[in-house]
Amino acid sequence: MFPVRFSGPEGVLVSDVAPAVRLRGIGKRFPGVIANDDINIDVARGTIHAIVGENGAGKSTLMKILYGVQAPDSGTIEIAGTQVSLGSPADAIKHGVGMVFQHFQLADNFTVLENVVLGAEKLHGIGSAAREEIVRISDAYGLGVEPDQLVEELGVGARQRVEILKVLYRGAKVIILDEPTAVLVPQEVDELFGNLRELKAEGLSVIFISHKLDEVLSIADEITVIRRGTTVATVDPAGTTSRELAELMVGSELPSPSTEASTVTERVTLHVADLGLPGENRPLLEGVSFDIHAGEVLGIAGVEGNGQAELVEAIMGMRPGATGTVRLAGQDLTELSTRKRREAGIGYVPEDRHRHGLLLDAPLWENRVLGHQTRKPWVRRGLIDRGASRTDTQRIVEDYDVRTPGVDTLARALSGGNQQKLIVGREMSGDPILLIAAHPTRGVDVGAQAAIWGHIKEARRQGLAVLLISADLDELIGLSDRIEVILRGRLVGSFDPGQVTPEQLGSAMTGAGGAA
Repeated sequence: MFPVRFSGPEGVLVSDVAPAVRLRGIGKRFPGVIANDDINIDVARGTIHAIVGENGAGKSTLMKILYGVQAPDSGTIEIAGTQVSLGSPADAIKHGVGMVFQHFQLADNFTVLENVVLGAEKLHGIGSAAREEIVRISDAYGLGVEPDQLVEELGVGARQRVEILKVLYRGAKVIILDEPTAVLVPQEVDELFGNLRELKAEGLSVIFISHKLDEVLSIADEITVIRRGTTVATVDPAGTTSRELAELMVGSELPSPSTEASTVTERVTLHVADLGLPGENRPLLEGVSFDIHAGEVLGIAGVEGNGQAELVEAIMGMRPGATGTVRLAGQDLTELSTRKRREAGIGYVPEDRHRHGLLLDAPLWENRVLGHQTRKPWVRRGLIDRGASRTDTQRIVEDYDVRTPGVDTLARALSGGNQQKLIVGREMSGDPILLIAAHPTRGVDVGAQAAIWGHIKEARRQGLAVLLISADLDELIGLSDRIEVILRGRLVGSFDPGQVTPEQLGSAMTGAGGAA
């Protein structure tokens, strides 16, 4: 039995030193939804406190309350022993609470200094005093940030350190990190964890929100599990495993992405030859060539911004300037529109489900038709067949375990994991021969992750060719039959998933190592 302290006022340890953050009885309701219900958490000073839970469990709402974005309907917030009311992020910052969001909020054409001081000019001005403070903070916490460097020249890990420096510059003593490792390679994760330990050593407190349970276990001093809007347990990571955490989160064992015996055939489904895409300063894609066979999953690994998105969009016909050849089951798609390519048999799970996968303010049954609006049975005499669309959406809801009150629910109302399961169900329901899945499990919980992995495995068993782009290297290694690394728009190495480690992939992705 693993050590667990069930949450509630009577289940929180008493100490003479007031915690950095104390949340008691936090509740928040939205129409038809209880987002938070009796949340109780203590975050000790000088510790890293992880918060885990399924999508829709209430983590994001809770952090918005602590950062002053939303007001709680009930409960109290204490910062360093003082009860506070946080009406805005400015209030939170004034009380020493800062937040680093998953999607960075930096201006690429500004220097590090300009980004850091923006909105905080009254603290140290915009000149030498500000530069000295940035250097002091960077040195004190081992951030390695250069004030005069342009942000557009920085990698993902360095940009994240700038975001951390921004909140420290504003005087934060409590730092909230939302999915901080989602876009980092293993080496950058190690660097981030080193930075977090420096913050902890200086007496700062870190609230670490993540879906990656192995990372949580390696960095956190305490872990609080949230399920269905309430805190169910606070556990000691030293005596807890990933499987036990998963059981607390979703009531089931932690899934594994590992795939079954090979289903790769000799038949080439997707043939890409010499694919190129010009850019302003350098080609976005250059000389990209590969085949994917029926029953094969080809994984693409790369640090974000190295051409993965452009590769997918070029194959989908969304990049008019693309050169080279794209063939699907022998049919030349090179001159065809995106619609014609989809009709030829491409299913597409986009990287950004909100921008490219869903109409957030439309009901689920309308979203079911997106990308398939020219095909039967959803279209009759050129018009959408509402009845057929509603019926098939209900089938997807049941077959793909999309948790929703009904098919008339707006897509916006679903959690990220359920939105993603709806998209996967829609794309698998159009009889594709090629499935392009870009970051299919990004930002989803372990339950939805397991379901999506299962659908990708099933697609492979059915003989589909699958192009998988993911920043989760364990996912790539577990699901792929072959992995190609993309760096600055070129394929630079091919790897056998059965032999490669995440560290070797990470080295190749950053240009430090070649193919195994």
